[in-house]
Amino acid sequence: MRVRDELRMNVNQQPHMASPYGQPQPGYQGYPQPGYGGGHAPSGYPAQYAPYNGPGSAYQQGPPQGMRGPPTSGAPPVSGAQNYSQFGQGETQNGPPPMGAPPQRPPVSQTYTPAAVNLSGPQPPYGQQFEAPPVSMQQMTNQMASMQVGSTAPSPAGPGYAPPSVSQAPISAAYTPAAPPTFPLASTAPTQPLPTEAMAQAPPQSYYRVPPPAQQPFSSTGPTQPQAPPPVSQQSFPQVPPVSQPPFSTALPPGPTQSYGGPLPPTQPSFQRPLLPTSQPSSFPGGPPPTSTPSQFPGVMPPQPPVSQPSPYHSGPPPNATGFPPQVGAQPRPPLAGMQGPPMASQGPPMASQGPPMASQGPPMASQGPPMSQANHVPPSQHGMPPSPTNASLSGPPPQPGMQGYPPQQNGAFGQVRGPQPGYSGPYSGQPNYGAPSAAPAPAPPAPKRLDPDSIPSPIQVIEDDKANKGSEPFTTGVRGQAPPLVTTKFQVRDQGNASPRYIRCTAYNVPCNSDMAKQSQVPLAAVIKPLATLPPDETPPYLVDHGESGPIRCNRCKAYMCPFMQFIEGGRRFQCGFCSCVTEVPPHYFQHLDHTGKRVDCYDRPELSMGSYEFMATVDYCKNNKFPQPPAFIFLIDVSYNAVKNGMVGIVCQELKTLLDYLPRQNPDVESNIRVGFVTYNKVLHFYNVKASLAQPQMMVVSDVADMFVPLLDGFLVNVSESRVVIESLLDQIPEMFADTRETETVFGPVIQAGLEALKAADCAGKLFVFHSSLPIAEAPGKLKNREDKKLVGTDKEKSLFQPQVSFYNTLAKECVAQGCCVDLFLFPNQYVDVATLGVVPTSTGGSIYKYTYFQASTDQERFLNDLRRDVQKQVGFDAVMRVRTSTGIRATDFFGSFYMSNTTDVELAGLDCDKTVTVEFRHDDKLSEETGALMQCAVLYTTCNGQRRLRIHNMAVNCCSQLADLYRNCETDTIINFFAKYAYRSVLSSPTKNVRDSLVNQCAQILACYRKNCASPSSAGQLILPECMKLLPVYLNCVLKSDILQPGADVSLDDRAYLRQLVSAMDVAESHVFFYPRLLPLQQLDVESMSLPVAVRDSEERLSRGGVYLLENGLNIFLWVGVNAQQELLQNIFGTPAFSQIDPNMTSLPALDNPFSKRLREIIESVRAQRSRYMKLMVVKQEDKLELIFKHFLVEDKSNNGGASYVDFLCHMHKEIRQLLS
Repeated sequence: MRVRDELRMNVNQQPHMASPYGQPQPGYQGYPQPGYGGGHAPSGYPAQYAPYNGPGSAYQQGPPQGMRGPPTSGAPPVSGAQNYSQFGQGETQNGPPPMGAPPQRPPVSQTYTPAAVNLSGPQPPYGQQFEAPPVSMQQMTNQMASMQVGSTAPSPAGPGYAPPSVSQAPISAAYTPAAPPTFPLASTAPTQPLPTEAMAQAPPQSYYRVPPPAQQPFSSTGPTQPQAPPPVSQQSFPQVPPVSQPPFSTALPPGPTQSYGGPLPPTQPSFQRPLLPTSQPSSFPGGPPPTSTPSQFPGVMPPQPPVSQPSPYHSGPPPNATGFPPQVGAQPRPPLAGMQGPPMASQGPPMASQGPPMASQGPPMASQGPPMSQANHVPPSQHGMPPSPTNASLSGPPPQPGMQGYPPQQNGAFGQVRGPQPGYSGPYSGQPNYGAPSAAPAPAPPAPKRLDPDSIPSPIQVIEDDKANKGSEPFTTGVRGQAPPLVTTKFQVRDQGNASPRYIRCTAYNVPCNSDMAKQSQVPLAAVIKPLATLPPDETPPYLVDHGESGPIRCNRCKAYMCPFMQFIEGGRRFQCGFCSCVTEVPPHYFQHLDHTGKRVDCYDRPELSMGSYEFMATVDYCKNNKFPQPPAFIFLIDVSYNAVKNGMVGIVCQELKTLLDYLPRQNPDVESNIRVGFVTYNKVLHFYNVKASLAQPQMMVVSDVADMFVPLLDGFLVNVSESRVVIESLLDQIPEMFADTRETETVFGPVIQAGLEALKAADCAGKLFVFHSSLPIAEAPGKLKNREDKKLVGTDKEKSLFQPQVSFYNTLAKECVAQGCCVDLFLFPNQYVDVATLGVVPTSTGGSIYKYTYFQASTDQERFLNDLRRDVQKQVGFDAVMRVRTSTGIRATDFFGSFYMSNTTDVELAGLDCDKTVTVEFRHDDKLSEETGALMQCAVLYTTCNGQRRLRIHNMAVNCCSQLADLYRNCETDTIINFFAKYAYRSVLSSPTKNVRDSLVNQCAQILACYRKNCASPSSAGQLILPECMKLLPVYLNCVLKSDILQPGADVSLDDRAYLRQLVSAMDVAESHVFFYPRLLPLQQLDVESMSLPVAVRDSEERLSRGGVYLLENGLNIFLWVGVNAQQELLQNIFGTPAFSQIDPNMTSLPALDNPFSKRLREIIESVRAQRSRYMKLMVVKQEDKLELIFKHFLVEDKSNNGGASYVDFLCHMHKEIRQLLS
């Protein structure tokens, strides 16, 4: 049977359930849905996929305290999928295989093939006999009640999912080895299965002997139709053997393998837990439940922590919050005092979900002994049952195959119920009664259950796995179609003929051979190209090749540049182009003999024949007007209106420029920069300054006729810094004094850019304008704007007009700037609406950048602004650039995204191209491709360096072609796909309502996954969500894009911020978009000051935060330091210099430099994180339960958001529903 890479999840769907994404179904009127159900989120935005809230009227309003998102379904899965433990310890392995690995893998890489998430579908009849006999008549009734016959009765098991099939055997039925089809055996990718709701459907395992949760609340008070969850055996997950174990890959192993079963000893009927290895005290949040197991009764009495436990709110770090498999002896999380529901088993070691250790780590944590990693698969306690003695074997040795008791379980099984986390009031602001005690009397109904977040694919697990698998070896680019390590992995690149992934990343490294296959899969074919990317110090920058006056060797027909894809023939006298197959003569000076393999003997001496990236020196033919360019100029244009002077911006800019001008970019660090500089100040009129070296004082010239802009002086406006230093410094000292008492509040903007452009034209050079601007340009002048901010348009069909420029003046101006090579960088300091959508047109069309400092205050924002300005002035930049992407026959570049201008369909024109800018290119088929030759692309960028040299930078890339969909899905890169989807969506908001844009994204994602399910996954129940291994994070990341401020804004997000972020994302590379959409969250309480490595990140969800911890969150634009209310005094003393939580100043923007190892290491980490990003991130300290926490929670993207964005769990269920609709 074919081995595949995928993730399966069982989510049990019962048809009459309130859909998780809509209003409650009729028949549930008696059960009030809390406010976050199908109605509106508190901010007034409709909830996108309203979660099913569980059927009980007596449920507490709002999700149980601390639970991450609204519960998504009714019945509890009685125990997490006990993945593969059926097959003895030898075969238990963890972690997904490396992306794109070849199909037939040795067992080690095939770790952990979790059961698919069974999102519904009838059951085979072999399920029920593994349960313990019901202990009471009531239970028997409940179990009977839960077997729906026919499809009419609503069942709390899961929204919109098919009821268990009628053929289900009674509970005591004998084992019938049923046909295995619904038993998804070959979930090739060892990934966490994703159960999506109540998992009632998976074929049960022999060891699911726990009786179903008691259903009194339903049977006694609910509607007359039986409301009980189906018997436990239906709620279990199928056990999926690792793919690499052929003996089990085709059908259920016969009898003996399932011998953990057998009826339970009657003494432990109601609360079975797996035997846990002794070193793992318990997977309950707080260790083994107290002997009387009070926690099984929601509302009866809060569990008392056993004496040996830390207090429920102990201030120590949470055990293992990092998302690795539990460490030996990991400290359990304490039970919660006053907890409403049972401590959910799944809480286990928090974040155990992050899944098993990486494939590369071999079988589960050898150090722990096999069962270690499986502690979190304890069946949840059975609500409402009589307490039973605590399972005596809790601390016993791990069970051996064939023993009674639960076999050890794999980390990250599905379907565990999650309990409230320590002491959080609910995760979403604005939810009433979030976590208030339930009003129900003692035997309260169980809290609504939802999919266990630990059982669905974890971004952190995938990131850590990739680091373990690919971080140690250098990535050599010589192999065609090889997917690189993820952007989150630190790795070294060796260029052996394809461009480094730092320059080019593709969405797929196996391209479909024809357009039909591409259309069928809907996987976008795109490349994110960063032509001038900065390389780490241990990698060699591209070599410069100079062919003298004759210039680079090119194909006669398609004009592709010489590269490793050219094939030399006829003894080396001619070459055949790899792109268009045309044969071209080799010029005599370039001739070289071939060796016995047909390669030139000088192949490895010439970068253009052996490397993926290199540069050619361009000849005069590649220059404008056939003459070599002048060195570029930098012009600083400073707003000196009332606001700009008052907030301190003018003084700060002038002071900084005095030193910054010594650091202008240069080709050779030892020689001073050739770049000339000029200065303009403006409000309603413009002031030009003559700073010629021969003057004693600078001279000011005022141009008040802004309708017809001109430059009043030529000589003395653009000068060399070293020659005119004294005059320049005098000017920079005088500007703040001259305008200190200004009363002018109005500004112009269009004429300011025109002035800079005219100055560059007069000097006949390219260059960059640095514009420092504060307010909406309302003064009478070309490009005058009015305030059009109208929140009422948000969410309507007219919303798109808010993203479009309000006048066409700036589009025309941008075109003129590009023609001259005039790039504009805009620094905004607004206190109110400035219409970024319009002001940003020129910067984004010229390859420039926008920086925005809303409510700028010198005391808190100066550091961020100055760091951004320094980096912007000093970074490597090319001017007057043109980029063209050539492809081999069969595909062509059809669409481009980024900050540039296009006057035709092929040339991307950039007045400026810096080391942070990317251009994203989409490809389409125009013919068939062949598997032998693959698909080739060549990106050529012609640009002027900062010292006036004209160069061509070439990046080459070859990818494989495939005729099988499975090969395409095996070699995709999700981070790049998300980068493409975000840019595509953010451009679409200019022409479509945001709702349509969101819907089309969801639809395309569903089509991608449905195509995989239909064509590549082995047959299995429709209720399973099966994800390709390398795309298992597509839903979580796509959900982050959908809930972003651009596509689904909260009421507090300004239009300017949305326009700013939209323009920012359009030029982001994959590493920046990854952390922007899924921020990095580091638990600092686990920081090892001795080690140079960072603590492993945790998932972006409130339930991952411990009240006793301190966390660092960064998204490329901000850094937050979140401090838990119970953080240890020693930790606070080390970081803030005060042991008291109450004395921490939330307004601090930098940490005190304390003389202790922790403080030093933490400040180093913050600096190194900042150094990785293209913008300086301001530090914000967020104290738990402080007002700033709302902002911080916005970045916990796995949770439900205030603006109606779905939680990851809910979105996964929605995605599964969409996929099923497509398949049906």
